Amino acid sequence: MSAADLARSADAVEAAIARVLDAEHAAREAVEQAEEQAAAMTEEARATARALATRTEQRIRSVRATFEARAAAEVAALDAEAAATDLVHELAPAEVAAVDAAVAALAAKLTQSGA
Repeated sequence: MSAADLARSADAVEAAIARVLDAEHAAREAVEQAEEQAAAMTEEARATARALATRTEQRIRSVRATFEARAAAEVAALDAEAAATDLVHELAPAEVAAVDAAVAALAAKLTQSGA
């Protein structure tokens, strides 16, 4: 091989090495960019999840407050109804006579059927 061939060969080797080093450098930059993009995507997903959790918690609190208010209103209505049924009803003389007649009739029926 002549000196010119050796020089061309050395130049070709150096150029090939330079291309490999450039490709390696580009690949490293691409990997770094991909890692940065992945980290940004991960953080964006976390932020979205946090926002969703916050909105969900707010909705749950709202539903719970509405339920508790409705339940309290229902309980109050039931308490009022119970209080109204606790009132003592004084029987009128006619009602007393009707109860007495019903009790007498029942007593007569029970004592006759046992004989």
